[in-house]
Amino acid sequence: MYAIIRSGDKQFRAEPGKTIRIPSLRAEIGDEVTFDEVLIATTDDGTQVGAPTVAGASVTGEVVSHGKDKKVIIFKWKRRKNYRRKQGHRQKFTEVRIGEIKVG
Repeated sequence: MYAIIRSGDKQFRAEPGKTIRIPSLRAEIGDEVTFDEVLIATTDDGTQVGAPTVAGASVTGEVVSHGKDKKVIIFKWKRRKNYRRKQGHRQKFTEVRIGEIKVG
């Protein structure tokens, strides 16, 4: 059993008991979060594909931690113009442990 959910304009595969890293949410550690945008839901009965989402489906999970990813270096330069810009960025994320997948 799994579901494809959308969070922060990205799509993630959610399975019960698994931990996923999604873009940062405003939730405290230990809070329960619900994802209503389920694009595909697969159960023992079969697969349901949403148009654009599966009606009545939701995924619940528990916030495990917050953090930052590895640093990504952005380096811009133009040859022979003495132009160089170096910038770093660390994307914030939230780790969520998937609990239950409800379909229709």
